[in-house]
Amino acid sequence: IYHAGDTGIFATMELLGKMYDIEIAILPIGGHFTMGPYEAAWATKIINPKVVIPMHYQTFPVISGSPEEFEKFLKELNVPTKLVVLKPGEKYEF
Repeated sequence: IYHAGDTGIFATMELLGKMYDIEIAILPIGGHFTMGPYEAAWATKIINPKVVIPMHYQTFPVISGSPEEFEKFLKELNVPTKLVVLKPGEKYEF
């Protein structure tokens, strides 16, 4: 499991995908002080997890990224990773 925390995309992120077989990536998509949906889609592409779960979105007015936008960019970039969108408090078993 790779939990990105509050971060932006960075060049050496690609090493994570090359060094480790990441099953689940939890990435921010909010776009304010963190990756937005577009950057998170690129991060998903370069780390190549089996599942990606978006986080840090729709919590404050300045955080505008949405799971729908994220899904759109994943499709545009031909990212085959499974997208799992969870509601607050919802769990996911892999």
